[in-house]
Amino acid sequence: MLSSIRETATLVAFHHPHPTYSFHVLILPKKAFAGLGDLNASVADFLADLFRAVQSLVAEFNPEAKGYRLIVNGGNYQEIPQLHFHLISE
Repeated sequence: MLSSIRETATLVAFHHPHPTYSFHVLILPKKAFAGLGDLNASVADFLADLFRAVQSLVAEFNPEAKGYRLIVNGGNYQEIPQLHFHLISE
């Protein structure tokens, strides 16, 4: 069972079970969305939580020293049909 490192009313974040980077966190909305195209103004709370969670993870784990990226995949690059974000760093 994966344990969350951040959880809010709208999202959960945890270390990737099979990381491809030294620092690799997955962030998923609690509500199911197939991709970015499914988001609209009604998910403003999730988007605010997403950026607060990323800011707090960056502050806690300090990936800024090496640089970091927040990635969302879509189309053929999306392995599972559930919107999720990768916060990564070397």
